[in-house]
Amino acid sequence: MIQDIKNTLFHFKSSKIVRSLKPPLSKKIKHKSPIRKGGAFTLIELLIIIGILVILTAIAVPTFRSFQKESDLKNTAQEIINILRLAQSQTLASKRNISWGIWFSTSTIPQQYTLFEGHSYSLRVASSDETYKLPNTVEAHEISLAGDSPEVIFNQIVGTTNQPGSISLRLKDDISKTRQVIVKSSGKIISEAEADPSDENRVKDSRHIHFDYSRQIATSSEILELTFTYNGSSQTENIVIADNLKDGQIYWKEKVEVDGENQELKIHTHRLNDLLLGTQFCIHRDKRYNTKALKMEISGDSGGDLIQYTADGQTTQGTSIYALLPIWQ
Repeated sequence: MIQDIKNTLFHFKSSKIVRSLKPPLSKKIKHKSPIRKGGAFTLIELLIIIGILVILTAIAVPTFRSFQKESDLKNTAQEIINILRLAQSQTLASKRNISWGIWFSTSTIPQQYTLFEGHSYSLRVASSDETYKLPNTVEAHEISLAGDSPEVIFNQIVGTTNQPGSISLRLKDDISKTRQVIVKSSGKIISEAEADPSDENRVKDSRHIHFDYSRQIATSSEILELTFTYNGSSQTENIVIADNLKDGQIYWKEKVEVDGENQELKIHTHRLNDLLLGTQFCIHRDKRYNTKALKMEISGDSGGDLIQYTADGQTTQGTSIYALLPIWQ
């Protein structure tokens, strides 16, 4: 009996101890939520955001300014090309029956260029001037044009120029950024990115020649004289200049029958009596359609002929002191 009571007390105490070791069921473990009430930012977070924005702005602003300057450079080159083409188109359209050109001035601030009416800038019609200024970020650091003046003038009828060359542009604060406008003697105007391959290897012959003539021609009274020779005989064809003027230039294109065969020729001028550059003759004579030797003279020049052709198309400089060496095109 006593033993049973002891056993009962022992089990009661053991059960009580075990229950005391268990956590109360009413208590729960609480975890702090990382989300703050109201979603507000702390001061440190705001400073971090502002710092990031400042860094991004510091990176973006110089990039934008650089892009803007390069855009100025590209747009300036394109604008020069457009104005050169405008001068050329006005010349081809015989606007006011005169040539048009562009004059570049690098001594002004900012630099500028002028669309002008006339055979040269010094003899231009000043009231027709249209001046264009370069942006302050851009400069023309090199103007390399044929002749003594920084100008490009286009020839009537054909739109060619005797001042081929290039206009090189660059950014003032980054001279590694450049653009170049190229003007070819043929009248083609392009940017360096569109530059044609060199024509040094192109075959040139006497089918198309140019030569300069420095004497002033009396167009109202003078005559071009073509003398064809064959088998010890000769035949002359006279071209009255006054009857063969077109847009202020000599222009003649005909077939001449010589010894029963047609000789096809085209003779015209790119310049006529220019006060500075004189006259430039252009002759088209394809030996497929020409079989006779030819000599060309002009009635007002007693000093000799202007040019000579052999029957197979070889050319010889004229004996006149005013006629320069013919250039095959």
